[in-house]
Amino acid sequence: MANDLAFVPAYKLADMVAQRQVSTVELTEFYLRRIEALNPKLNAYLTVTGDEAMAQARASDKALSDGTKLGPLHGVPISVKDLEMTAGIRSTLGSLVYKDHVPDWDSIVVERVKQSGAIILGKTNTPEFGMRGTTENRLSDPCLNPWDITRTPGGSSGGAGAALAAGLCPLACATDAGGSIRIPASFCGVYGIKPTLGRVPRHGGVSHPAPNPVAQSGPMSLTVRDAAIFLQALAGPDSRDVNTIKQQPPDYLAGLESGVRGLRMAWSSTLGYATVDTEVEKISSQAARVFEELGATVDEPSVILEEPFSQLGPIASANSHASYGHFLDKRADDLTDYARARLQGGREVTGLIYARGLRALELLKFQMATFFEDYDLLLTPTMAVPAFPVDQYPATIAGRSVVPDWAFNPYNFVFNMTGQPAASIPCGFSSEGLPIGLHVVGRMGDEATVLRASAAFEGAHPWSGRVAPVS
Repeated sequence: MANDLAFVPAYKLADMVAQRQVSTVELTEFYLRRIEALNPKLNAYLTVTGDEAMAQARASDKALSDGTKLGPLHGVPISVKDLEMTAGIRSTLGSLVYKDHVPDWDSIVVERVKQSGAIILGKTNTPEFGMRGTTENRLSDPCLNPWDITRTPGGSSGGAGAALAAGLCPLACATDAGGSIRIPASFCGVYGIKPTLGRVPRHGGVSHPAPNPVAQSGPMSLTVRDAAIFLQALAGPDSRDVNTIKQQPPDYLAGLESGVRGLRMAWSSTLGYATVDTEVEKISSQAARVFEELGATVDEPSVILEEPFSQLGPIASANSHASYGHFLDKRADDLTDYARARLQGGREVTGLIYARGLRALELLKFQMATFFEDYDLLLTPTMAVPAFPVDQYPATIAGRSVVPDWAFNPYNFVFNMTGQPAASIPCGFSSEGLPIGLHVVGRMGDEATVLRASAAFEGAHPWSGRVAPVS
């Protein structure tokens, strides 16, 4: 089987399986061989489920022979981020606390992955509890970027991004609570979309019951069409998630090829508070102007938001503590330094600080709702910098001193807090050959327009021609 099959889009693989051009067993064996060869260099997977995947593949081929199609991704191998619970498969959350944890249940997301007919190859690498924008934990060596293995793939879905970019899966199931889909999508040169908060129901974890007002599960993929098909399979209400959107999602494929003519877009390189690398700003700004060539209007209004981390960060920290803070008392020595610091910070958030954060959030949501009365989409760089060396968060950007904890990722967290859908589109490469992403933010509930714009850009500037060196 040709090596370049690794970069065939998932929707085409599904067609090939349906037409008996390739069997699910052959596809699964192919990806498992690639994982065996390349994963030791990248640490994209924490757990590889070879036996389980082959059993699923044989069942998939039998079902097709019996005349039963199992779903829109029938026979397509897929990776699942190791924040999702998978019945009978080790589910670690990137933590020593759960290093041997094998649940007997699937999360809602994994239930839907299985209903789609996809074959789970394994669990991809994540920082502990998904609490970092890069992918290091105490379970294994750091996850590395296939474009330059001295650099981070980002996080917290870093394993998913690295696996896609290296051809270790054609489709990835990821999560995003502060940019965790979009950061690695940008750093690894793949596509990723965070749906509207509540669009994909999330239930079935192991944390203590706690509010999670910012996180969503969603697709990372080689093409926009793959993401649309997978999001359709994941989206839709479920009564087990109190935050779920009760309305059925739209048909994401119906208008995917409609183009962007007549859409009103806004471009901002800073949102009023970000510091961005000069080269990143130039490449992403040029990418934003592509939409003008495609018939949209692209304005540069004055977008001035308050720096969100000071007031909204404590909300996220407190919610993390509500979920995992008990480990400070019981398993503190097993925690990473960053998880321990995050949980300790969350423990110290007072009711007054939390209330002030909620007030700031309501003002931000109002500001965004007002902004999107005039615009269909907001465009920014996805990241302030290209991928940087592992565990070396930049302290300066464009010659200015910045806060290392968040300055490399200034554009994503804010839209987790507002709940709006947002995607990262591969839009170019730095002078060092590292991928750059364009961030596309939509109205609440309007993933369809984000996907439609993404597809239009992909059609005008395909990104599939360049392959990461470690592949």
